[in-house]
Amino acid sequence: MHCLNLKVVTDFNSLSLRGRVNSRVKDHGLRVNRIVACSVPGSGSGSAQGPSQSSYFSRSETYALLKQQLEVAAKSEDYKEAARLRDSLKLFEEEEPVLRLRRLLKEAIEQERFEDAAKYRDELKEITPHCLLKCSSDATTLGIRVQVRSVYIESRSQPSKGLYFFAYRIRITNNSDRPVQLLRRHWIITDANGKTDSVQGVGVIGEQPVLLPRTGFEYSSACPLSTPSGRMEGDFEMKHIDKVGARTFNVAIAPFALSTFEDGIDTI
Repeated sequence: MHCLNLKVVTDFNSLSLRGRVNSRVKDHGLRVNRIVACSVPGSGSGSAQGPSQSSYFSRSETYALLKQQLEVAAKSEDYKEAARLRDSLKLFEEEEPVLRLRRLLKEAIEQERFEDAAKYRDELKEITPHCLLKCSSDATTLGIRVQVRSVYIESRSQPSKGLYFFAYRIRITNNSDRPVQLLRRHWIITDANGKTDSVQGVGVIGEQPVLLPRTGFEYSSACPLSTPSGRMEGDFEMKHIDKVGARTFNVAIAPFALSTFEDGIDTI
């Protein structure tokens, strides 16, 4: 584990993670904690990427670079260059297969053209295996609800060097009638090449929080990838603390996407 100093805002509802850490107290007893980052170990199994995946990487890298260059031009008040990049980005978004197919899929579902929707879905899956996975997840195990929202951090990414930086925010709510304690975490991180890494550790952000009934715990962390998309999933090991010798149990963290093509619509 390596700690990184992130200057991000932990308000995922606005999807803006720039600026200072927001330490406001949330409703229902949820707390916002400092941000740390988990580095992905170098070991793991991988598989060769096919032509379609390689093409997707190239387009995703171009998209990320355009967005990053637009931000730099805007900050430097180079408005002519910013306008040019904005137009290039708009044209790219119109022609990018993933973005175009997502739009067509959404329209087909809304119009109840389900055969067309199935066709667009299959085309998306062929382009990239993670493109239909949302940047958020929500799962409940034994009354413990875990919600996650991920977002791409352009300012910390270097697409030209194969570095894509993603932050994610986790909200854990104890909807059961028994107090629990979070003991350990386990993450399975898969990049777009199919390389998978398993990350385990004690607690989260240096704590083993106790969640009383109807209360929660909230924190943010981050993960770098060498590809512009991937997925994360895992579980928290917990135990009930109202009974001596209680067995531990695993609380699922449902899969969610790490993607430079954020869906931008799901919040927690």
